Amino acid sequence: MKWRNPVDLVRDALRGQRARDKDLRNLVSNLPYEGLEKSKQPNRHFPGNAIKTTKYTLLLFIPVNLFEQFHRMANLYFVGLAILNFVPVVNAFQPEVALIPICAILSLTALKDAWEDFRRYQSDRKLNNTPCLIYSRKEVGFIERCWKDVRVGDFVKVVCNEIVPADLLLLYTADPDGVCLIETANLDGESNLKQRRVVPGLCISDPRFEPESFNGIVVCEKPNNNLNHFKCYVERPDEEKVGAGLESLLLRGCTVRNTDHAVGFVVYAGHETKSMLNNGGPRYKRSRLERRLNVDVIFCVILLFAMCIVAAVGHCLWLQAVPGVPPYLVPDSAGRLDSPALSGFYMFFTMIILLQIGQIFFITNDIDLYDEGTDSGMQCKALNITEDLGQVQYIFSDKTGTLTENKMVFRRCSIMGVEYPHKENAIRLNVLEEAESEEEIIFNQPPRTGWSMDFENSEPEGRHHHHHHHGSRRKSKVSGQGQKDVAFSSPLVRRSKRS
Repeated sequence: MKWRNPVDLVRDALRGQRARDKDLRNLVSNLPYEGLEKSKQPNRHFPGNAIKTTKYTLLLFIPVNLFEQFHRMANLYFVGLAILNFVPVVNAFQPEVALIPICAILSLTALKDAWEDFRRYQSDRKLNNTPCLIYSRKEVGFIERCWKDVRVGDFVKVVCNEIVPADLLLLYTADPDGVCLIETANLDGESNLKQRRVVPGLCISDPRFEPESFNGIVVCEKPNNNLNHFKCYVERPDEEKVGAGLESLLLRGCTVRNTDHAVGFVVYAGHETKSMLNNGGPRYKRSRLERRLNVDVIFCVILLFAMCIVAAVGHCLWLQAVPGVPPYLVPDSAGRLDSPALSGFYMFFTMIILLQIGQIFFITNDIDLYDEGTDSGMQCKALNITEDLGQVQYIFSDKTGTLTENKMVFRRCSIMGVEYPHKENAIRLNVLEEAESEEEIIFNQPPRTGWSMDFENSEPEGRHHHHHHHGSRRKSKVSGQGQKDVAFSSPLVRRSKRS
């Protein structure tokens, strides 16, 4: 064990105490300073309770929105193309025309973002104007104010089923035991009730509780986003310190339950409350598809730039190596030829068409896409959508054609009670029906008595038809003298019921 100088220990302790003092804040009641100008109020440096979750302001909307939209690489790409069209050497069409599509896209997106931000503004205004009860020394009681009027150092009264407007240090509750039940479902999703107790030794359950009698100094930690940690103490005029923790803190956004009313001292307000510090503020959300698209656009731009450089340089070298003017180059009316740079630019777009033709050639001649049964291969009837094949990730297919090979084979039909089976399947169907008849005799035959046998022998044929309509299986066989018909270009055999 290493021994240290006692002087060093004292110096380190003092430094630690000063460091801890920097992380603490001293709060006093606003009641003695009510009505004074703001410069004389001790809690004037702390923010108010009004919140703002909007992204933009009226002055900075256009630059901030454009900055966020340019996080999409596709927008930067098309803006770059529009700028290149202002260069006379490489412009493909009128510069003003190139600006129309990208300006329309940016404008529509800006209108959509403005509408979303306006809805956030309306939600903030509704929340900031929510009524609450704040103690007033002038009125000698709690008066109704808005959430945005709550300040650090105020005394706020919350009733049952009311949402707490700010982070409050619980000083009084109507419960005789000094307990206040709250629900924190809006903060952590837990629906079970939690207990909060008044600061011990300060204010007990007393119907004559008066906020003006509170003359202590609340010393608490700096605002942080830890919902499960809070340390503070109340220093009385006699310099006695009473400690308090998370069990005495009512967080903004929680709801008072099963408690008639409670009074608390505001320690954090507005954006310094723990719930707002966990909110993270407004941010531009990007979907997974957009992030993937940005990577793909960057890759495509790099590939396109490399191809343009290689093709343009190669074309320039080739033009310089060719003596004289090639016969396929047509000069303009003044007898001048295009510059090598412009010719290389034209060559790039020409190579795109040739590349698509090459894709079609390899697709139609792919041996893996050849079907020997039909002696046919892949056919491509559109040159401009071959790139879409690379975007296919999933193929959904049902079982149609897998077992039947899409061959509709005629088996049998029944016309006016006469069955016409396919000639080639007549014998096979007879065998199947005889087997079914044997199973029917074994499993479905009712107990036979002498009376029932006599009744069956004398049963009229009309009654027999009646049983057929109720689901009994007709027993039939191929008649030797049956009439032969032709249906669907196949020989049919008429099957009549057994008389």
